[in-house]
Amino acid sequence: MGMTQQAAPAVTPPPASGPKESDGRTTRRPLALRVLARPEVGVFLGAVAVYVFFLVAAPPVRDGDSMANILYQSSTIGIMALPVALLMIGGEFDLSAGVAVISSALTASMLSYQLTLNVWVGVIVALLVSLAIGFFNGWMVVKTGLPSFLITLGTFLILQGVNLAVTKLVTENVATDDISDMDGFGQAKKIFASSFHIGGVNVKITIVYWLVFAAIATWVLLRTKYGNWIFAVGGNKESARAVGVPVTFTKISLFMLVGFGAWFVGMHQLFTFNTVQSGEGVGQELIYISAAVIGGCLLTGGAGSAIGPVFGAFMFGMVQQGIVYAGWNPDWFKAFLGVMLLGAVLINLWVSRTATRR
Repeated sequence: MGMTQQAAPAVTPPPASGPKESDGRTTRRPLALRVLARPEVGVFLGAVAVYVFFLVAAPPVRDGDSMANILYQSSTIGIMALPVALLMIGGEFDLSAGVAVISSALTASMLSYQLTLNVWVGVIVALLVSLAIGFFNGWMVVKTGLPSFLITLGTFLILQGVNLAVTKLVTENVATDDISDMDGFGQAKKIFASSFHIGGVNVKITIVYWLVFAAIATWVLLRTKYGNWIFAVGGNKESARAVGVPVTFTKISLFMLVGFGAWFVGMHQLFTFNTVQSGEGVGQELIYISAAVIGGCLLTGGAGSAIGPVFGAFMFGMVQQGIVYAGWNPDWFKAFLGVMLLGAVLINLWVSRTATRR
């Protein structure tokens, strides 16, 4: 009897080990590129460059008191640059931020002095006024759909005119009266405009507030639901609304946050100088926005950080005081700011392209 021979089943050998191909979506980029992708890296490099430059060009900068003064100037810009940056990440602008600072200070000063009230009454009313201005800006932007550039430009002009007209009407002058001898002034000054010594160096309290606010803003952006909302509405508000993000609340609250910053800086100015010039504040909004842009916040919204504007504000304070310490004509300050802004934008562009290049 013949035996039937069965063929052995074919076995496919395992593929030889070797480098696997990737479509680029799951490849983990090197640490250096991931660091460069951070929006604050470019401004950090710029801040270091500006700092080193003035260390060489202006020897007085090396003194502890000089650095404390530079940090103080930076803090007065940085405290406002933080909420402005958050608003920009949320996709909006506020051109009224500069004059809103003065409006807040004028409200507190004139209300307290003219009605002979404790200065804390003026401080609280000024806070309510500042928040109301922010609410108005946000509500108008959301309800009309008009660009925030146009809405806040109108608010800027309104506040500028009201600041001058009301101050002249009430005080018959362009500045408010001195409130340093009024009840509550000493307590308010300790909170908004005090200073302390570290190693013999006089340090302004605004530097501490600046860093604390930056830490809080960073935590909010990176660790809270509200931070996710900010990025979402700045990236695409319709998509954000479709997934349940409260777009109206987020945008209005961001404008009110700018109002809070304007109130805080306004109170600092009032209790530092005891009086307020009604025509000040014009142009400061551009410095706040520039500090945020230099800090990596995109003009189109949806991207940025809270740390970047800290370095941006430091660069502004460094240049502003560095020019003085170097003995140069301070009229060059705005020219330096323009060069610094363009340079920072180009650095951010280069860093972004380098980080995303495969």
